[in-house]
This record gives sequence, structure tokens and C-alpha cells, in this order.
Amino acid sequence: MNPRLVLVTGSGRSGTSSVAGTLKRLGLHVPQPEVPADDKNPRGYYEPVWVTEFHKRVLNPVPVRTIDTRPDAAAVADAAITPAVEAELRDWLSGELDEPQVLIKDPRAFWILPAWTRVAGELGADVCTLTMLRHPTEVVRSRDSAYLTEQTPTFRRQRETANVAAWVNAAFATEAATRTLARAFVRYDDLLADWRTAMARAGEQLGLAFSPDASESPHPVDDFIDASLNRSAITWDDIAVPPALRDLAERTWQVLNILVYSPSDAGAIDELAGLQEEYGELFDFSEAIAMDATTARVAAGRRDVRRKKDAQLDELRAELDAARAEVTELRSRPSGLAGLFRR
Repeated sequence: MNPRLVLVTGSGRSGTSSVAGTLKRLGLHVPQPEVPADDKNPRGYYEPVWVTEFHKRVLNPVPVRTIDTRPDAAAVADAAITPAVEAELRDWLSGELDEPQVLIKDPRAFWILPAWTRVAGELGADVCTLTMLRHPTEVVRSRDSAYLTEQTPTFRRQRETANVAAWVNAAFATEAATRTLARAFVRYDDLLADWRTAMARAGEQLGLAFSPDASESPHPVDDFIDASLNRSAITWDDIAVPPALRDLAERTWQVLNILVYSPSDAGAIDELAGLQEEYGELFDFSEAIAMDATTARVAAGRRDVRRKKDAQLDELRAELDAARAEVTELRSRPSGLAGLFRR
């Protein structure tokens, strides 16, 4: 039987760490070493260090962010996949497939999922995906709490809008990238409320074998999953987002919920395709409205670069002038550099 490569995807702060920790306690293998826990995620990330560094090396230079609002971000990321990149992934993954069920979790994985699928297939592994779903308002507020607590209200408002847009864009990109694979969608609220039911459904959809079985009680997952983890239960009234984007995000959320029970529902997939077109149009209009501000920021950035370069040149010139003055002074002294020359 071919090894099973399980890729956990979903927007950052959507519960990907919680479900990855659950899957590990259900017997799936996480390649070591893992990214260590910290104050932003004290229960752990369950991300292989090599994978996170690999994704950074591939995506940061492009650049494609973990959450990215651009409709063409997936195409930009895919263009960064060279034969050398796939060879690097192949070399690492080939040493991790001795286990029957291997768990790879990193929210950036969906951007280059085709590369993972190609390489895994070449190595004789079957790929399946588990995508975590969490309402966009809760994702945005969770990101605020984790990353924006010291920012100004204006900056936070702008990031809230951008983060909702990125959530929508990631939903479309993830659904499209996983469409041909065995896949499951799990709501974060379902995982916290009744992890056994949520994971039994996902395990059946993905063809996974759990050990110890999810029906066992007590179970290691019981001490890991905590309903109090969901500290961001808010509504659209709690964040400042333009009505058009708010409506689009809410409709996207409602359609995604259909995939929890029927991951290949044709009607839901068609509806998501239509919503994706709406988002592309909204992005184009937004980009046009912000064109002058964007141009001004680029120009200001170039001026800053020029000022820094000029300051560095002035500093180098001053150092050179000081060195020349020192040489002149030494030459003027009989016992100094001039004396040495006379000898």
C-alpha cells in the first residue's frame, strides 16, 4: 500500500495547528524536528522545520505572502517552482516516506500544492489534503491579537480589510488546488466542540487509519483539544470592512460549509468559481482606486533609498577626506612619513 501524505492547509489562524496536533495524536507521523511552541501558539505548531524553511526559500523572494490578496498569487508561486526546487523537495521527502501516514502542515503549502503532488507521486505516495475552515471575522481578530496589538487603529483597520481579502483569496486558491485530490474540510468550531465526530468524518473522506482509534476514551486528544481555544468569537459588526468585501466573504464562507459534508459538491464548486470572478473584479477596482497612493508610496520608497545611498556616499567621502588629510599631515612631518620616504 502506498504511503499517504496528508497536507494540512487553510488560512493562518484557522486552526491548522489544532488539527495537526490532533492528527499527530491519532497516529500520523510529523517529520522532525518541529517548529517549537511559542507565546503565539503555546500548544505547538506541528510544522516540520525543513518544510517551513523550504517554503520561505521558495516564496519569500517572489514574493508571495502566507496570506496574499492578489488573485494571481498562486500563479506567481507556481512560476517559482523550478526543476532545482522540485529536486530539493524530492531529496527531502524521499527520506520521510518510510511511515505509512506522513503529516505536513504549513499554511503556505497550498500556494505550491502542485509541486508537492508531483513530487509525492514520483515517489509513490498518495496525497490528500485537510483544509481548516474558520469564519473570516474570527481569523482576522485572531491575527490582530497575535500580530497587531501595538499598531495604530488606522493600520489595524487597513490590515483587517487586507486580511479578509486574503482569507477570501486563499479560500479560492485552496479549493482549486485540492479539487483533484482526496480532500476534507473541517470547521474549527466542529473540531473544538466534538473532535471525534469531526475527525471521524475527515478520516473517512481521506482514507486514513487512526491509532489509537478516535472512538477510544479516554484519548490523548481529549487533553489537547480545549473549547476555550476559540477566543475570537466575533461578528462582522466588530471589524471595519467595506460592505462589498464583507458580503463576498460571507457568501464564500457559506458555500465552503457545503464542502465539509460533500468535498466534491459540483454546485458548490461552480458557485465558488463565480465568487472568485467577483473577487477578481473587486480587486481590480480596489487596485485602481488606490493607484495614486501606491504610486506615491513607491516614489517615497525610492527617495528613501536614494537618501540612504547619498548619506552613505557622504560618509565615505568624509572618511576619504579625513584619510587624505592624515596622509598630508604625515608627509609634512620630517620624522613622519616623509622621513621614511627619504630613507
